[in-house]
Amino acid sequence: MGARLGTRRAGDEELAEAHEINVTPFIDVMLVLLIIFMVAAPLATVDLGVDLPASTAAPQPRPDKPVLVSLKSDLSLAIGEDSVPRDGLGAALAAATHGNKDERIFLRADKAVSYGELMAAMNLLRDAGYLKVALVGLDGGGER
Repeated sequence: MGARLGTRRAGDEELAEAHEINVTPFIDVMLVLLIIFMVAAPLATVDLGVDLPASTAAPQPRPDKPVLVSLKSDLSLAIGEDSVPRDGLGAALAAATHGNKDERIFLRADKAVSYGELMAAMNLLRDAGYLKVALVGLDGGGER
């Protein structure tokens, strides 16, 4: 008949189960992952060692009546409180600065305005001949 439980037949030697776990492939995979993480970790962090010098210049005084160009969230332009069309920006700035192209223009933009739109507004100022442009932001808690 058949063999009793716990005994093997002579032909079953080839089909015997190995009761040991082969960990060599597991170690190989872990070493490859370790190398990948060791190479990728320094590339993932951006660390520019820039040591900025201290400035000894005194803060520039604010002009009595600065020329403020505002770029609103709906991408419309305004000089002071008056809305200005994009094609009429040069003429409106000439009237506000009395034709002085060396006067500094203070440009402020809404947070929702994209960088590309801000650059387009700066290009409009440059095309109108105004090269001295200062960007306005918040300082601490108040408007600058």
